[in-house]
Amino acid sequence: MRHITPVLQFAPELLLQAQAVRAAIFDVDGVLTDGRIYLSERGEEFKAFNTLDGHGLKLLAQGGITPIVITGRDSPAVRRRVADLGIVHAAYGAHDKLAAAETLLAQLQLGWPQLAAMGDDWPDLPLMARAALACAPANAHAEVKAIAHHVTTAPGGHGAARECCDLLLTAAGRYAPLLRGHLTTLDGPA
Repeated sequence: MRHITPVLQFAPELLLQAQAVRAAIFDVDGVLTDGRIYLSERGEEFKAFNTLDGHGLKLLAQGGITPIVITGRDSPAVRRRVADLGIVHAAYGAHDKLAAAETLLAQLQLGWPQLAAMGDDWPDLPLMARAALACAPANAHAEVKAIAHHVTTAPGGHGAARECCDLLLTAAGRYAPLLRGHLTTLDGPA
């Protein structure tokens, strides 16, 4: 079997800033999806999720960093995806994302210096402004990208969340062991 060496690299100062992160908040529309909302004539909502992002969120949990979803909308599609990914900590229909985050952080006994946040639009700004590490997808609003510590190369819904997860796992020293572990099994941590 061939040895695999990680090819991803992030700036050393970015990795240093992310080292204390123990949980990461992700928005849904515009981060885990491309931001488009499909509605049927009966009002059913459809969303497209990227499997790279989903696997990244699973890896994040395996690497000891708690994934959190806070979204301003609520739909059966989002609840199903979050459940399928095994994400336990989530807030749906959160019009005040800061209040929702404070509640979840209290439950997890974590503070803002231990948190990363990824968002794409103004409702995400309060979280990103407080988090130790703020990430934004390539297609985020200009004001959001302006306060982000890291803007991904991928747009929302097309691997942006995965890039954030990879950054956090690299900073935690878990990326390479998880990668090597996937050479033998997909069932759990290396």
